[in-house]
Amino acid sequence: MSAVGRKRVPRTEARWVRWVLISLAVGLTIFFIVLPLAAVFIQAFDKGWAVWQAAVTEENARKAIFLSLMVTGIAVPLNVVFGLAAAWAITRFQFKGRNLLLTLIDIPFGVSPVVSGLIFVLVFGAQGWLGPWLADRDIQIIFAVPGIVLATVFVTFPFVARELIPLMQSQGSEEEEAAIVLGATAWQMFRRVTLPNIKWGLLYGVVLCTARSLGEFGAVSVVSGHIRGLTNTIPLHVEILYNEYNYTAAFAVASLLSVVAVVTLLLKKVLEWKTREART
Repeated sequence: MSAVGRKRVPRTEARWVRWVLISLAVGLTIFFIVLPLAAVFIQAFDKGWAVWQAAVTEENARKAIFLSLMVTGIAVPLNVVFGLAAAWAITRFQFKGRNLLLTLIDIPFGVSPVVSGLIFVLVFGAQGWLGPWLADRDIQIIFAVPGIVLATVFVTFPFVARELIPLMQSQGSEEEEAAIVLGATAWQMFRRVTLPNIKWGLLYGVVLCTARSLGEFGAVSVVSGHIRGLTNTIPLHVEILYNEYNYTAAFAVASLLSVVAVVTLLLKKVLEWKTREART
């Protein structure tokens, strides 16, 4: 709807009420978000650039960064494939179990990450359901990289799908049906019609999924075993440094995640705007 045809809603609240609410919102945002974020960078660079650089390039820190990037590089593509498949199935077909699939996609939002990590321990741990079978074949899931990947995939499971489903529902399937009628193959239809229409929503889901993968702590903490240099991701490495009272190094490594958070926020705003344009 254009700005001309849009009806203006009359304001009934007093001016002081608006100012109080705005001040409260801004004040809480500064107190709970801006100040803690600023404190991280202040503490990280408190002893200078050389100390910060030494903290983030130290061997265990480098291994933690590499592991986080590797796990993210596995989890995000898997969730992209699942998100595209789930969104396509849910928005383009009617089938038994459709509502159940929607509910299952949302489970990671309702389950504590720690509980999800415990679930994987129950299934794949030494005393778990599949533990003895895996041990007989010398396959280690828990306290190893595969367990970290599984836990990360689980907690980031809904992000891509939940962004694409409402977008594809709002766009409808008319253009795709027209492409099929004109002789396009399924792959040509997806590449030339569907993908361009959903690209901003897909990128939005990927950004959120990536940020959550890099910053996940609870589920990964349970399944990793905290083996320094082997199964510690960036958040776990920060925790170990902090528990050892190495505050400067802890904040230095934590500042990397803070940068990711800021970049994610900027990308999120841009992609939200692009996604709204795609929906209209």
